[in-house]
Amino acid sequence: MRILLQRVSSVSVKVEGQTIASIGPGLLIFAGFRIGDGYEVVSELVKKISNLRIFADAEGKMNHSVVDTRLELLVVSQFTLYGETAKGNRPSFIEAERPELAEPLYEALIEGLREKLGADKIQHGQFGANMQVELINDGPVTLMLEKNW
Repeated sequence: MRILLQRVSSVSVKVEGQTIASIGPGLLIFAGFRIGDGYEVVSELVKKISNLRIFADAEGKMNHSVVDTRLELLVVSQFTLYGETAKGNRPSFIEAERPELAEPLYEALIEGLREKLGADKIQHGQFGANMQVELINDGPVTLMLEKNW
C-alpha cells in the first residue's frame, strides 16, 4: 500500500463538475493498493497517518499530528501510485490491485481513520471515478508512506 500524503490549506474533489468533498486545513491522502495488500496493512497505515507529526507547534517545529490538531482529512483512491515507468513510455499498472479487491481496502482505510479521528473529520473521493482534485499544498509538505508485507 502506498500513501501520498500532503499537508494542505484546502482541497476539494469534483466528479462530473460537482464538488463531492472539500476540507480546509488538514491532510490530503492519495491511497494506492498493491496486489496482496490486506487489512493489516491498512491498519498499520491508519496508525501512521494519525500519529505522524507534521504540523507545527508554537515554535514552528513539526511536533503535532492530525490527532493533536483535530484537523480534517480527505482520502482519494489513486491506483496510479503503482504505475511502473522503468520500461517504455506508457506506465504499467500490473502491481496495482484489481478494483474489486482494492475498493474494500479503500473503505477500510476511510473507516479506520473515522474511528481514530471522528467521522466528522474525514471526507473522501469516489472510488474509481474520474476526479478533479484542487488543492493548496501547505509548506509544501508531501510525504510518501509505504507498507509492503
